Amino acid sequence: MEADIRRLKIDRGAEPKGASGWAARWILAGVALFVLLGAAALVQRYLNAAPEVMVVRVQAQQPAGAGGASVVLNATGYIVAAHKIQVASKVIGKVAWIGVEKGDRVKAGQVIVRLEDDEYRAQVQQARGQLAALEARLAELERGSRPEEIDAARAQVEQARAELENARVQLERIRQLAAEKVMSKSALDDAQARYDTAAARLEAAQKNYEIVRQGPRREQIESMRGQVEAARGALAFAETQLANTLIRAPVDGTILERAVEKGEFVTTSFAGERGAKGYVVTLADLNDLRVELDISQNDFAKLKPRQRGIITADAWPGVEWQGELDEIAPEANRQKAAVQVKVRVLNPDERLRPEMNAAVAFLSDQPAPAAAPGRPVVYIPPAAVRNDRVYIVLRDRLVERAIRTSGSTPLGLRVEEGLNGGEDIVLNPGPDLRDGMKVKAKRQ
Repeated sequence: MEADIRRLKIDRGAEPKGASGWAARWILAGVALFVLLGAAALVQRYLNAAPEVMVVRVQAQQPAGAGGASVVLNATGYIVAAHKIQVASKVIGKVAWIGVEKGDRVKAGQVIVRLEDDEYRAQVQQARGQLAALEARLAELERGSRPEEIDAARAQVEQARAELENARVQLERIRQLAAEKVMSKSALDDAQARYDTAAARLEAAQKNYEIVRQGPRREQIESMRGQVEAARGALAFAETQLANTLIRAPVDGTILERAVEKGEFVTTSFAGERGAKGYVVTLADLNDLRVELDISQNDFAKLKPRQRGIITADAWPGVEWQGELDEIAPEANRQKAAVQVKVRVLNPDERLRPEMNAAVAFLSDQPAPAAAPGRPVVYIPPAAVRNDRVYIVLRDRLVERAIRTSGSTPLGLRVEEGLNGGEDIVLNPGPDLRDGMKVKAKRQ
């Protein structure tokens, strides 16, 4: 064993096998780890980034008696047009002219788009020519045969009668000569054939004379009348297609979207994002607006049809509009656990626009109770309330708090429970806010 141990040596000049490969692997692993750590840091920074929120300080005032009706529910949603119309074309074609822009007001029947109409005018001209030809043919059949045609047919009868008389005389002469053995039997047969032919020609001429004298059959006239009606229908259709190249506004309203430009193709069937367009403009009557709200199923029992409400818009703080509950969805939304309702704006004006954020304070029929003696009254902007809750900013953290309101006044919503005054509450709280979230407050 000692001899074997002495034979063992370590070659100092030889490099370990695979040393360069292992070094490369370690370098790649280090780079990958560095990248992952950097990405994790970015993700953490993004997740921990504090969103900026607009806050307002709650003000408390001394009580001044009862005011306004009691608020049973506050909800936020969006302003929508009651009837939004996508004006489409009845015919296909290329846009030759468009006369409206977004925001323009139009009247019912006003031409807003004109399509190229060369093909439709040619179809109208072709249909008119076919109708004219068929009407002329019908007039000819209804008037019957002309006197000249009747006289010509009578003359043919007289000529055929004369020819028959001449053939009869010749037949009698040849028959007598054949009896005397002067003419052959074949000559008699020829004379008989000529007589029979003349008799048939006379009969045909007499029948033709009767047909000409009586005129066309009733069935022929009725058939031609049917063809004329079909041609009139084809002409009416072609004229309608031509008229449809002028696209008109169906109702009075305001243009919300202009979907086509001059030279673009408009279709009545398939519509692609980059290809032919299925409609030309979108319009709505902005004097007929609704506020679309999703009401939680837990609060749905607080509402009833025609319930009054005060509407406020985030874009116009301090301005109120009167509303009335106009529509309740016949089914609930399972995912949202809510029922969609629409509140009609009773006094809309040009300040309200579709898709604006809006809040509705639904009122009860009972007046709001007066504040307790000596207790300050708290008013907050309606835009700070979402589903009867507000978010208070404390040490850069959100605190969700339930409140109870009792009326809407020019100063804002009157708060009976939940706030004491002096708190910083979030204006227009978004759906992504949650209790305990870190935020960056910005005062209004």
